[in-house]
Amino acid sequence: FSDPVFGLLDGNEVRAMWEMLCTRAKNFTLSYGNIQVLDDEYATVEWIAVYTFTQTGRKVVNKIKAHMRFKDGLICEHSDAFPIYRWSRQAFGLTGLLLGWSGYFHKKLQLKAKMNLQKFMNQ
Repeated sequence: FSDPVFGLLDGNEVRAMWEMLCTRAKNFTLSYGNIQVLDDEYATVEWIAVYTFTQTGRKVVNKIKAHMRFKDGLICEHSDAFPIYRWSRQAFGLTGLLLGWSGYFHKKLQLKAKMNLQKFMNQ
């Protein structure tokens, strides 16, 4: 799995990430559509996650395109794509507006996300 916030994760990290996000989510809704089966292995889906970002209390409407590869009827690769700058502006407000475009901010965001995930996994 990979996405702009967490970067590349392995299987155990992916399971923990979804558990962490789903159990900590506030005001969470999810919708999906535009499912496209590209061939026997690959598909894409567009989904929208709406939630309150707990760190700042700000509402986020994240429009995501997921790219998936299947093997034996299960997802074996999953990559989510969304504009990190748009997400940062929503999640962090003025800070995201001013800094969300920068590579420095993006790296710091990924490090913090992975650190929070490791703390969650060690509980």
